[in-house]
Amino acid sequence: MIQSINENLFAFILLIATIVSGAAWTYDFIKERPKRKLNLSKAQEVKTLTKKERKQILEPKGVLGQVGSLFFVLLFVFVFRSFFYEPFRIPSGSMMPTLLSGDFIAVDKSAYGIKNPLTNGTIIEGEKPKRGDIIVFKYPEDKTIDFIKRVVGLPGDRIIYHRKHIYIKKADAPKDEAPILVSTRMIETEEEEFMGFTQSYDVFKESLSEDETHLIRINTSAPDLKEYFYVQKGFEAGEWVVPENCYFAMGDNRDNSKDSRFWGFVPFENIVGKTSTIWLSFEFDRDEKSALPTWIPSAIRFNRIGSID
Repeated sequence: MIQSINENLFAFILLIATIVSGAAWTYDFIKERPKRKLNLSKAQEVKTLTKKERKQILEPKGVLGQVGSLFFVLLFVFVFRSFFYEPFRIPSGSMMPTLLSGDFIAVDKSAYGIKNPLTNGTIIEGEKPKRGDIIVFKYPEDKTIDFIKRVVGLPGDRIIYHRKHIYIKKADAPKDEAPILVSTRMIETEEEEFMGFTQSYDVFKESLSEDETHLIRINTSAPDLKEYFYVQKGFEAGEWVVPENCYFAMGDNRDNSKDSRFWGFVPFENIVGKTSTIWLSFEFDRDEKSALPTWIPSAIRFNRIGSID
């Protein structure tokens, strides 16, 4: 799961604020601004005004005027956030080691075309997601929740997940070709404390295409939980064929990720955008004896700021 930096409520508040400030600006422009111009003309007939004095006379007055003066700033933020980039916060470890809890990311909402922010319908066509892209999307089972995962399968691909290995038969592969094992190479072993126990994770370098590599994390001692997999009609558990206009997405932390293996496919219309960069990263490793609350960051991870590999 992923969280919008200001949650979904922020989008609604921003929309209302933009509408209200727009109405205030329109009223001021039509009704009050002509009056201020008239006052300026009268004042200039009496004496020569300085630039500061002219500005003071023309400035919007009262609460309505001040609210209206915010319109263009709010409009810019609303358009920029709706069509181009939106900030999100990573609250969990499902994308480790690529993304950590406490990372703040920017999501390019125009990467796959321009969408209507209200209906999510495509206005201008763009590129389609590629294998290896990290995408933010509306969780198919509850569209009020945003998820972040990596694209593993494209429309028409046949995906097999067996004993922690991925096999892919691409949509354009010959009919008699068997699914091909996704290339992985072990890098290191990590240990992590969890509820008083030490767990070991193997870190692999995985390649979903010729020009793309990334790191994944696997707990080799953990079960596959195959009995909880989403079972597609006509196939056994652990095997899927990606439908048209849908994608198969998985977390990089393979044994700690609720993804397409468990709930199915990501419709293209659910995709919010492509993750582009980490613009801030907080560490929350605070000792229990600390007087400060645990939600207050203990450090900024400057080494994580930048583009996402």
